[in-house]
Amino acid sequence: MEFRLQMIGTGSAFAKKYYNNNALLMNQDRSLLIDCGITAPMAMHQAGRTFQELDGILITHLHADHIGGLEEAAFVTKFSGGRKLRLFVPESLIAPLWEHSLKAGLEDSQYGPDLSSYFDVVPLAEGEQQELLPGISVEIMQTDHIPNKDSFSLLLNRNFYYSADTVFHRELITSMIEDKRCGAVLHDCQLEGKPTVHATLDELLTLPAHVQDKIMLMHYGDNMEDYANRSGNMSFVRQGVMYHIEQTGRIHALSVENSGS
Repeated sequence: MEFRLQMIGTGSAFAKKYYNNNALLMNQDRSLLIDCGITAPMAMHQAGRTFQELDGILITHLHADHIGGLEEAAFVTKFSGGRKLRLFVPESLIAPLWEHSLKAGLEDSQYGPDLSSYFDVVPLAEGEQQELLPGISVEIMQTDHIPNKDSFSLLLNRNFYYSADTVFHRELITSMIEDKRCGAVLHDCQLEGKPTVHATLDELLTLPAHVQDKIMLMHYGDNMEDYANRSGNMSFVRQGVMYHIEQTGRIHALSVENSGS
């Protein structure tokens, strides 16, 4: 099934110009947000979108640039929209998401004592294809980001890979292209410095040309433009651009919409 994708933010955790790396998936009149970071409320506003119109949110891990906007999303949809958003969460993240991130702001003796008081929580299990929206499914895959903290990448419709946050895994990336036959790979990219918790541009540039051809870089610093011609066969995903994802998983730009850049 074909669908659309728009990055409301393409930046790293500390990006100001490009906002946090959060993505909208859309199919017909349905929409779902991948991650909801600190900048997501402003990014949604500047893109002319609201939390009330979302059909759901998917969380890949618990850093603030991926969950920092969830409290606002919960309050807005519950008290302004009168409903609970579907919240797709890997099973191992459900308890810590509430206990270590959202409980302090959302727990209330009148309105609710737990995550399910604000969201329709949908657990995601590794190794299973689960429907997010009609025509859009996901398989979550655990990847290495921060030691001893779970983090997950996404295989959408079996042929479109979204890394979220992960260190460099040559075999995994190559497998997505050569074995899974993914039409595109959206991968986080640390532009400068030594490898720590993200794949670096230098590491990604060691991949074969035919693999690079299908990689689009995201989660980059505000100095991305300095690297526009230094990314080999790879390109940069652009904030605010509407992308069309074909049935083959291939991606191409449709238009530029409102963004914070």
